[in-house]
Amino acid sequence: QVRLVESGGGSVQAGGSLRLSCAISGYTAGTYCMGWFRQAPGKERERVAIIDSDGSTRYVDSVKGRFTISKDNAKNTLYLHMNSLKPEDAALYYCAASVYSFLYYRNYVPEYWGQGTQVTVSS
Repeated sequence: QVRLVESGGGSVQAGGSLRLSCAISGYTAGTYCMGWFRQAPGKERERVAIIDSDGSTRYVDSVKGRFTISKDNAKNTLYLHMNSLKPEDAALYYCAASVYSFLYYRNYVPEYWGQGTQVTVSS
């Protein structure tokens, strides 16, 4: 059974940093396409960063240069390093995974999701 568990969310001031983690069980991280999504109150869910099984990455324009997605296959963990956080980055962040690559398919909905971790950014 595939299970994703996020951690690392919290409250920071604008300009601060956080590292989100997603612990993966039930499959090997290196074989799946994985990503981070976020949803703020009253807004649609947004793709933030994707990392494919070969390590290729893509980011939404608003986080390029500030966020970095990575994975540790040995620890079976997905990460999102967030720097220079802005109030508009505040949201519930989810990790997600799929056996299929969704690196280039913006509307693809991965089949596996975590429960989310909250990020709050104060100005």
